[in-house]
Amino acid sequence: MGGAVVDDGAPAVKAPDGGWGWAVLFGGFVITGFSYAFPKAVSVFFKELIREFGVGYSDTAWISSILLAMLYGTGPLCSVCVNRFGCRPVMMVGGIFASSGMILASFSTSIIQIYLTVGVITGLGLALNFQPSLIMLNRYFDKRRPLANGLAAAGSPVFLCTLSPLGQLLEYHYGWRGGFLILGGLLLNCCACGALMRPLLPPKSLEDKKDDKVVEKKPPRKLLDFSVFKDRGFVIYTIAASIMVLGLFVPPVFVVSYAKDMGTPDTKAAFLLSILGFVDIFARPACGMLAGLDWVRPRCVYLFSFAMLFNGCTDLISSMATTYGGLVAFCIFFGISYGMVGALQFEVLMTIVGTKRFSSAIGLVLLAEACAVLVGPPSAGKVRDATGKYFYVFIIAGTEVVTSALVLALGNFFCIRKKPEEPKAIEVAAEIEELKKSEANSPVDSKAASPEVEHFLKEDPQKNGEVVTNPETCV
Repeated sequence: MGGAVVDDGAPAVKAPDGGWGWAVLFGGFVITGFSYAFPKAVSVFFKELIREFGVGYSDTAWISSILLAMLYGTGPLCSVCVNRFGCRPVMMVGGIFASSGMILASFSTSIIQIYLTVGVITGLGLALNFQPSLIMLNRYFDKRRPLANGLAAAGSPVFLCTLSPLGQLLEYHYGWRGGFLILGGLLLNCCACGALMRPLLPPKSLEDKKDDKVVEKKPPRKLLDFSVFKDRGFVIYTIAASIMVLGLFVPPVFVVSYAKDMGTPDTKAAFLLSILGFVDIFARPACGMLAGLDWVRPRCVYLFSFAMLFNGCTDLISSMATTYGGLVAFCIFFGISYGMVGALQFEVLMTIVGTKRFSSAIGLVLLAEACAVLVGPPSAGKVRDATGKYFYVFIIAGTEVVTSALVLALGNFFCIRKKPEEPKAIEVAAEIEELKKSEANSPVDSKAASPEVEHFLKEDPQKNGEVVTNPETCV
């Protein structure tokens, strides 16, 4: 965690840092947008569902909760599928699941059927798209990976600003059933994004050399690598991320209600989320560019800790806001810090575990975060009901995020402080390994055996070390 981990994947397949990688980045941008924005976009249909099925607000809120739980909680299942079948087929199947869930939901006759179709089926489909897209992004980018992660993460605020107004428009013209049907068609684009995830293959010359040699049997690849828990950096990251998620998503959920309690009109209160999303759009790519700088990238874990600390302090300060202008300022600074966290969270995990173990690591991290996602906002709502004030809600959320920042920074500094290897030392070690391999693969007849050399020296010890001149060859 103290320094960048060298990728332990196949050395013959290097990250192109461009080329087809930009198409992969575009696919990741779309998938990230659907995965994070869709649970919030579906909430615009909640009033119609309440009228249709005669249920309460808490019943409809379970739709988004189940969606998020499937997105996070099925992480290990996605890791197993990716390690077994590859990213491209998993994503295309996930796109079919996501689309079919919304299409089936348009024919639902009870809220339970909505839970199963929108929550479980669509949530599973989005999960099967989200995790493989991050894995492919990690394989296609190395030097530009922080920037690529920042650009892909920007899909979340962009789609949030797009899907919510689109959902309202669809509900107005076609009702909730027609809206679900059209959104199901839009989710088929996940299949197209999955088709962009072309696997990286080694050069043909290297494949021909492998065919000439006797290939040794390799042990079967683990479908879910639990050895990542032996890495103290991964354990500390998982603990810190789980604490962070408890309070990270609370302010965006309650800031609109906070403004309404101050007497702010509904339109102005809803505009706060637009401000937050607009700032978030630019904060994520900018933070990705900052994390890609040579002197920042080896210390990106501390930049991530600073982003969490910034976010938590923003929550603590906003708890004292008493005017609409104060909440506008909160949304601006929260959008900056929230964008930094979104751009860095998976970049830091990639740096900790490397490419080979990332597919298993991200699944286990998302599973740990799933519990916190389900506990965080509902518990904050209970605090609001018990106290009648949003002051304590923002105080608790800020404290949780600040605690996660301290856990990550202090854990990294005291437990796993490492000096990153110098580039020259790495190059020298690589050259030595290549020389050893070339010597081992060279023919036996081309190099003299050491016993023969010793015998030659013993035959004429007087000439050893002397310069013998020949009149025909001497100048």
